[in-house]
Amino acid sequence: MEWSFDLPGIGQTAKDFWAAAGQNKVFAIHGEMGAGKTTFIHALCDELGVTSQVGSPTFSIINQYDYPRGRVFHIDLYRLNNEEEAFRAGVEEVLYSGEICLVEWPEKAAAILPPRTADVFIEVTGPLTRTIRLKSNLKL
Repeated sequence: MEWSFDLPGIGQTAKDFWAAAGQNKVFAIHGEMGAGKTTFIHALCDELGVTSQVGSPTFSIINQYDYPRGRVFHIDLYRLNNEEEAFRAGVEEVLYSGEICLVEWPEKAAAILPPRTADVFIEVTGPLTRTIRLKSNLKL
């Protein structure tokens, strides 16, 4: 699936994303620095009904948010050097929790991602526009 959007349209894109996500629970969010990964994750959390403040977990590594049907884990691996650091930070436990996990910079610890992780690619297509591609590893 693929969507193009600008900031005013990000909420609708998040809604469409969840409709297409199916049974996926773990999402590896790929994109260059400044592509809008955290901004999109914020929109995804809004669409789920998260009421607490959504922020970047760059320093905490993992943020947890409650929503009406469970929990969302927002994981940012940017500051980590390898899978061992991610393991020590408790990332693997969260990834296999059965809850929704949104992982920024997944390439930093690719070996610990569950085999059924869905890949999400965010690409800058203009000063105010982005394209998002969802590649599911589940049979939908």
